[in-house]
Amino acid sequence: MNNDNRYDNVTFLCGARDFHALDWYRSAKKLYPEKKFTILTDLIEGEGYRKLIDKNDIVYRLFIIDSLLFKSQSKIGHRWRNLIKLLVMPIQVYKIRKYNRNHPNQVYHAHSMYYLFLAMMAKIPFIGTPQGSDILIKPYKSKLYKYYSVKSLRKGLAITVDSQKMQKQIKELSGVDAKVVQNGIAIDEIVKYSLKRNQPSNLQVASIRGLTGLYRIKEIVDARNNSRIYNGLNINFIYPFKDDDYCNSLEKSLSVNDNIVGRLDKDEMYQFLSETTLVLSIPKSDSSPRSVYEAIFCGCIVGITKEEYYDSLPECMKKRIVIIDLSEDDWFDNVVIKAIQLEKVPFQPSLETIKEYNQANCFNHIAIIIGWDPRWK
Repeated sequence: MNNDNRYDNVTFLCGARDFHALDWYRSAKKLYPEKKFTILTDLIEGEGYRKLIDKNDIVYRLFIIDSLLFKSQSKIGHRWRNLIKLLVMPIQVYKIRKYNRNHPNQVYHAHSMYYLFLAMMAKIPFIGTPQGSDILIKPYKSKLYKYYSVKSLRKGLAITVDSQKMQKQIKELSGVDAKVVQNGIAIDEIVKYSLKRNQPSNLQVASIRGLTGLYRIKEIVDARNNSRIYNGLNINFIYPFKDDDYCNSLEKSLSVNDNIVGRLDKDEMYQFLSETTLVLSIPKSDSSPRSVYEAIFCGCIVGITKEEYYDSLPECMKKRIVIIDLSEDDWFDNVVIKAIQLEKVPFQPSLETIKEYNQANCFNHIAIIIGWDPRWK
C-alpha cells in the first residue's frame, strides 16, 4: 500500500458478534480517537450469541441475516448459515458498494474469509485478516472455497495473520506474503485480576475453547474419566460457541460435578481464570490462540498439544505451559500433577512480552500498513 494517507477512516467489515473483530475495533478507537472507525456488518446476534455492540459503536447494516438463522448452533445450523450467506451475497455486495460511494476515503479491515470474499467482489480497498480455519482447514475441504480464497487473498492491500503457521500456508496457497500480527490480549484489564490472584484452595480445571469436535472436548472428558488419580476431578467448561449436536453427544460422558458454565463476558472470564489452576486446550489444529494467552496472563497453567505457535512464545510464557502427548494413556494425570507444581511460582512476564501481547498496540500494525504514524504504548 502506498503510504499517502489517503485513507482517513477505517470500516471494519465483519460479523458484529465476532469478539476478535470487535476487540480490534475498540482498540483502534482508543489509540486513534481523532479518526473515524465504523462497523459494517450482516450479523449482530442470532444462534444464541450474546450481543456485543452497544450505543457507543458506530454500526452500519448490510442485510442482517440474524432472523433467518437457527436459534442455536449446530452442524445443520452452520451449513444453513453458509447457504444463507451464499444466497444473499449479491445483496451484500450491492450494499457494500453503496456504502463505499457514500463514505469516501475508507479502507476496510475484513475479518474472516467470508468478508474478504465480499470485499473482493465489491472491489473496495481492504486489509484482510482471515481466521485460522479459513486457511488451515477449509481450503482443503472444498476446491471452490480454495479458488475464491486465493483470489481474495491476492486482492487485499495487505493480509495479516496471527501466526507463522498461517503465514507459511498463505504463501503456499496464494503466493501472498502475509504479515504476522500477534493476537493481543487486554493486559490492562487482566492485570486487575491477576494481581489479586491467590493459589486456588481447591484444584480447578477448565476448558475454555469452543464446545465442538475441533477442540476435542470429549477427549478431555474421556481422559479424565479414565484417569487413575484424578477421575473424580470436575471440569469447568467455558465456551465462546458450541455445537448442540456435539454437546448432546457429550452429555453421557460428563460427571455430575462437571460445570457447563457457558459463554462469559470478559470480566467474568478473567475472574474465573484467576481462580483456575489448569486450563486445557488440545484442538486438532491451532494457529495463535488468544484464549491460551489470556489464561497464562491470568496466572493459570495451560496444557496444550504441540503446535507451531509454542516455539515462538517468549520463555516466560513457555514456563506456564505443559505439552500434552495424547498417545499417553495417563496424560491427564501427568498434566494435572505438573500444573500443581508449576502454579506455585507466580507468572512474571517480561516487559517485552507485555508490549508484544498488549492488545492496545495491535492496531498500530494496521496503522503502519495504512500509512499512519503508529502510537506504541
